[in-house]
Amino acid sequence: MFGIILAVIGTFFGEISTAFGKWEVIHKRENMYTFGFINAFWVLFIFTLMVAIRGNFVFDFASIPLLILAAILEIAQIYSSLHAIVEADRSTMGFLMIGTVPLLLIVDMILGYPINTFIIIGISIIVLGVLILFLNHGINKEGLGYVLFATINAVATISIFKYSITHYNSVEAHQIIILVPLLIFLYFMSLWKHRENPLRYLIKKEFLIHPFSNGIGTVLLSLAFVYAPASVITSSKRASSIFWAIVTGKRYFHEKHILIKTLSFVLVMFGLVLLVISL
Repeated sequence: MFGIILAVIGTFFGEISTAFGKWEVIHKRENMYTFGFINAFWVLFIFTLMVAIRGNFVFDFASIPLLILAAILEIAQIYSSLHAIVEADRSTMGFLMIGTVPLLLIVDMILGYPINTFIIIGISIIVLGVLILFLNHGINKEGLGYVLFATINAVATISIFKYSITHYNSVEAHQIIILVPLLIFLYFMSLWKHRENPLRYLIKKEFLIHPFSNGIGTVLLSLAFVYAPASVITSSKRASSIFWAIVTGKRYFHEKHILIKTLSFVLVMFGLVLLVISL
């Protein structure tokens, strides 16, 4: 239960960051790579501060091959996620990213976890909720490819993260090591694509809301995986993400089909409850 609470609160802060960041990118106050760089920098700062206070930096050299793979996949994830955030509807992204949950359950099945009736029914209801959106044109297809890739790739990144903190490294060590190559990638992408140095934005007060919100959200979500299985935490994250995405999508980005998306949200929530019960 504690892990689920952390996931829900962390998702709330993450959605604040995403909504503010999307608004700033749309209004050309910063480019998407600068947005990603600022977020990643302050997450790194918070985790480093946690290590300085708690001294909990546990690193196993045997995890290096796993971390190299994780870094590559995380770079692909941040690239697709940034494009999805900017190009896709907030609520569309929230709904489709729910696909990570049944995919994670398939991974659990491959790893030997039992699949019961509740899981089958839960996944079926989730799929029904998403199908209602498609059949009623409730999903804007712009940016859809990036959302779908981020949904599938997240299965790998989440699974690797959970395996790493279970068998090798502390949460702080894993995140700090992965964030360094992400920062390098985002820094040079901003320079190359937009001729913009993201370092200039780090100390500007008007750009501090989304990175601090993202930092808090990322830390809470990362710690949540310590207290519950990956599929349970991801279920909690995705379900709460859909709610906040609907709210911000309607309030700040004037997205349409809110009633259809709300109906689908109810179905998805019911499906997720069944999934959580089954675990």
